[in-house]
Amino acid sequence: MSIFSKIKNWFVDMKAELKRVVWPSFAKVRQNTLIVIIFVLIVGAVIWILDWLFSGAIALLINR
Repeated sequence: MSIFSKIKNWFVDMKAELKRVVWPSFAKVRQNTLIVIIFVLIVGAVIWILDWLFSGAIALLINR
């Protein structure tokens, strides 16, 4: 089998596989995006609070 026939077969297989994909609706994509944004904001806030607490504790230890 030549390299060109392997490449052609790969593209044929890829096209067949993409036909089997079930794409989400726009509403589902929007909902999932909103969930991800909310979780990113929550995790960011938790990290910010922990950073603030730990830097304050380190400052107290250094200034002792």
